[in-house]
Amino acid sequence: MVSPTSEDLMAKSEPKPTSRPKPAKTPKRQSKRNGGPISAVRSGKTKHDRILGMLHTRNGATIAAMARATGWQAHSVRGFLAGVVKKKLKQNLTSEKTSSGRVYRIVGSKLLVSSRTATPEVENPHA
Repeated sequence: MVSPTSEDLMAKSEPKPTSRPKPAKTPKRQSKRNGGPISAVRSGKTKHDRILGMLHTRNGATIAAMARATGWQAHSVRGFLAGVVKKKLKQNLTSEKTSSGRVYRIVGSKLLVSSRTATPEVENPHA
C-alpha cells in the first residue's frame, strides 16, 4: 500500500463548514446624553472649540466642566490646557481658586480661528 502524499491529502480535503455565524457589526459609538451618534458635525463644534469657548467666557470653566463637555478625563483636559492652549496657541491662560474650585479662563486676546490650524491668529488690539 502506498501512503498518500500531501498533495493528495490537500486535493481530497473539503472545507469544513463553519458552525459559528458571523458576528454582527457593532454600531457607532453613542453619546451618553441623547443616545445619538457622536458627531462634531451635528454639534457644530469640535471638542477643542468647546473648551476654547468655555475659557473665553467671563466666568471661565473648571476642569470638571470641561471634562463633562468633552467626555475627556481630567488629566486629558489639563494636558490640552498646557500643550495646546498655552504652548501651541500661546494664549494667556489664567487660573483662580474660588469656592467652587479652580477656574480657568483666557484673558487679553480673542481667538479668531480653530485650534486645529497650524498657527494661531490672534486679534491685535494695538493695530
